[in-house]
Order: sequence, then C-alpha cells, then structure tokens
Amino acid sequence: MAMTAVARETVFALRRQIAKIEGTLPERLAAPAVAPLDADVSTDLTIVRRGIAAALPDAFLPIGVGRIDAALSGGLPKAALSEIHGLETRDAGAVAGFALSLTSLILKQTPGLPVLWIGTSEIFREAGFPYARGLHASFGIEPEQLLFSEAPKLVDALWVAEEAARMTALAAVILEIRGNPQRLDLTATRRLHARAQAAGRPVFLLRQAAEPEPTAAPVRLIVASAPAVPRDTIAGPLAGSIGHSAFTLTIGKSRTALPGQFTLEWNPDERAFDERWGDERWGEGRDRTKNPVPVVSLSGGGKNPAPASGAVLAFPAVGSPISPAARDQPSRPQRTAHLGPRRAG
Repeated sequence: MAMTAVARETVFALRRQIAKIEGTLPERLAAPAVAPLDADVSTDLTIVRRGIAAALPDAFLPIGVGRIDAALSGGLPKAALSEIHGLETRDAGAVAGFALSLTSLILKQTPGLPVLWIGTSEIFREAGFPYARGLHASFGIEPEQLLFSEAPKLVDALWVAEEAARMTALAAVILEIRGNPQRLDLTATRRLHARAQAAGRPVFLLRQAAEPEPTAAPVRLIVASAPAVPRDTIAGPLAGSIGHSAFTLTIGKSRTALPGQFTLEWNPDERAFDERWGDERWGEGRDRTKNPVPVVSLSGGGKNPAPASGAVLAFPAVGSPISPAARDQPSRPQRTAHLGPRRAG
C-alpha cells in the first residue's frame, strides 16, 4: 500500500508539472480576481485550454472580424508563440503581408516600439524583404520601426529569436523559417513560447513552404493569397479595378477553436480586416443586404439621372456646327513633331 501511495503521489506530481507547463492548473482555470488599481498586475498571462480562458481581458490581439475572434476566444494571444504557415513558396508574400497586418494591429496598442524580423539568409534570398515605402502606405509602419536580423544559419536565427523574445522593448518578434528543419523542434518552440509569456509580447513564427508539425504554439494559422475583387465605390464595384489585398485564413490548430476557413481583406486606409464571403464584404457595419439603396441621395429635383445620350464620337457629325474651341485646333500637318510616334533611322 505504501508503494501504491508513493506511486500515486509521483503520478500526481508529474501531472501537476505538465499542467503547470501547459498553463492549466486548477487555480489558473478560475476567473482571475479583480486586482486593485494600485496593485502590480503580473504579466504571466495564461492563455486558453479547451475553451477555458484564464487571462486578463487585454491578453488577446483581436483580428477585428467577429467570427474569427469568437472562434479564437478573443483573438490571438499576445504573450505567446503563434504560427503562421504558408504551405507553398508562392504563399510567401501572403504570409508576410498577413504578418505585417498583425504587426500594424499591435502597433496601434504599443505605438513607437520597434519590431524585430529575424530570418536566415536562405529565406531572405527566396522571399525577399518587405518594401520600405509600402510599409507606411499599407500598414502604417515606419521603415525605421521594422528591424531585420539576417542570420547565416538556423541555429543563429533561433538564438537571436530567443534573446529577442524576452525583451519588453520590442512590440513583437517575427521569426521566418523555410521548410521543416530538425532544429525547429518541440523543445525550441517551447523556449520561444515561454519567453514570449514572460515578456508579455507576441512572437510570430512564419513557416514558409512548411508542413504542420507539433509545436508549443497555442494557435496555428495557415495563410494563402485570395483573389482580389474590384474596388468598392458608392456606385458599386468598379469594373476592371483591383481591390484590397485578400487572404485565405485557415485555423489549423487552436486550443479553443475548431478548424475553419475565412477570407479576409486588409483595408490599408482604416488598417483593419474585413471578412468577405464570395464577392461580398462582411466587415463590421458593412452588410449591403441591410442597406441596398444608394448611399448618396438624388439631386434636389428628386429625378433620376438622365440616361446616356448615345455614342460619343471623336469628330462632329457631318453638317453639325463646329464650336469655336474646335475651330482653333491645328490641323494634322500643323501638329508638333514630338506628339507623333518616334521612328528609328
């Protein structure tokens, strides 16, 4: 009986240690008590386990799309390692664009702090660097806020990422890796996740052309590019135009959400995501079915715009009067030479 009791205590101790690593101790699963205003709130925010959250309300980074945030129990965990996967090399641009969109959302909450992007020489040669002028125009990120660290080998990139993940002077850390290297195992991701929890900062692991494998990240998102739709105007979609950047987002792994797929658009003006179903945008307050009438009212007379008068001709019809402006135009031989096509010879 004594041996049985000792074995039972050993098993309980092991289970308790595993639960501590995963952040599921019974005292942590309870809702956190409201701390006094002058109390020192700890930054050790335990995220999510089987639909139960034991974190402060600001422990999550909302995507801004109701269905996704509800599926993720509030959004992506801030103080954690999150995976963003691209299954093929051609998805590298979409993965980087989605990561920059998340970075833009983070910098809204922590303005002024820099972001460190770490990668190997191989991945930067394959996928390239973000375009500096487009950082501010599309994401509101100043070029000097985005720092790059190019490591010759994966072991060096992991070391830099582990050291950077513990720094509270960074708004976020991005580690970009290609493929499924052996060094990026469960132990390495546990270290990254633990340091992100301790610092209270997100670490985004970008996996280019990689297959999903076990890691310590609570959330894995699979990102691919989606076809753009025409630009949305007051009169409706503008034919022949190209709209905002679009992503196909799949929840590959989450401790709170079931697998699901969404189509998102990034609005560079509002710096926010909108959800799209088919050819329609389903952003907050943008449901077209609720308000199908034109946004702009008609003219003061209340009449509909006049229909088109007919075909537009380049020259006046035969027998029609010529306006004074057209009479002053030079004839074809009198036009300057630089307006004609350039010929060699």
